[in-house]
Amino acid sequence: MGARLSMAAWAPLGFPTLRLGNGLHIPVLGLGTSHQGGYSHDAVVYALQKCGIRHIDTAKRYGCELLLQKAIKESDVKREDLWITTKLWHSDYGYENTQQACLDSCKRLGVQYLGICRSIGVSNFLINHLEQLKEDCKITPHVNQVEYHPFQRPQELVDYCRSRNIVFEGYCPLAKGEALTHPIIIQLAKKYGKTPAQICIRWSIQNGIVTIPKSTKIERIRENCEYCQVCWWDRER
Repeated sequence: MGARLSMAAWAPLGFPTLRLGNGLHIPVLGLGTSHQGGYSHDAVVYALQKCGIRHIDTAKRYGCELLLQKAIKESDVKREDLWITTKLWHSDYGYENTQQACLDSCKRLGVQYLGICRSIGVSNFLINHLEQLKEDCKITPHVNQVEYHPFQRPQELVDYCRSRNIVFEGYCPLAKGEALTHPIIIQLAKKYGKTPAQICIRWSIQNGIVTIPKSTKIERIRENCEYCQVCWWDRER
């Protein structure tokens, strides 16, 4: 059974959401950031103010949490309307270290909570990792963030996550740019009058995947959002 998209009250421009195992709803389209040229203040503010993006993905390792605080404040978007994901680094593992790392991330981001953590996820976990986690932990992760695009579609892992009510979140939806020049994707883009990036992002979302493309360019962020704001309807038919 595929993931069912739904509309949350705080998805202002029509972005669908997916319900997590704890009852919270995560927007299926987010803005990814990274540590290698993956941050632009103006692009983040534009995404929040003009495109209705309410999901931002970052990490301590990326080094842009403090920069995001400034962009979020400038956007005037309320904290309760935002879904913010950040990640720990290996040195933060362990009960006390993890608690302090979360508090430090909150401080850098200028927020009172990530929950202090309302939802818990993992990244790059395969089935064997999730099985081991099941043996060692009482809480099932709410999200598993893994690379996902037309050239890398780990369907067995996706199906396993869904069987355990773990939302699958995909990064690198454009395959680090490789998908943009693939003949089949270009052909589909021409057929539907869209761009290759829009085809890839919508394909991912319509497969029930939370999708977090990265961009530092305002025009690209606008492009990424335009074809996704209404993509929920053909999932609900």
